[in-house]
Amino acid sequence: MKCHTVMDTPIGKLTLVATDGVLSGVYMEKQRHLPPFETFGHPDPEPFGEVIRQLNEYFAGDRKTFDLPIAFEGTEFQRTVWQALCDIPYGETISYGELALRLGKTQAASRAVGLANGKNPISIIVPCHRVVGSTGDLTGYGGGIERKRYLLDFERGDTLVYS
Repeated sequence: MKCHTVMDTPIGKLTLVATDGVLSGVYMEKQRHLPPFETFGHPDPEPFGEVIRQLNEYFAGDRKTFDLPIAFEGTEFQRTVWQALCDIPYGETISYGELALRLGKTQAASRAVGLANGKNPISIIVPCHRVVGSTGDLTGYGGGIERKRYLLDFERGDTLVYS
């Protein structure tokens, strides 16, 4: 059974979704690959206290890693990519090709890795924003390039205002 709540953050409202009490989605406003709102279940803030606390600590600059149970809903390959994203340290980036190599694939798998990365349903907590193009360019991000730039600059200690 699914439920959801909405929280305010420096990058706009985030919709948090839980499946059977376990976090299964963190969605930004106007996010690419945003599931239909009616699939988020009924509104219920109860299961999200710890998620909200940890996200608030992250945005305050007091948290660099998350310690939350999460439920990945996707293909086996997508879940493998999303789990690997959790190993990218705070404030660091890697390329899609590097991520493919970490998964035991060839660099040619970078497109497939990029597609899976773009469908990450648990943004920020599963840090898909830390994956960049092979030249370091900020390539596509489901939440928008402005948010990706904000999150990366924020993690590097730069102060920005998201608009």
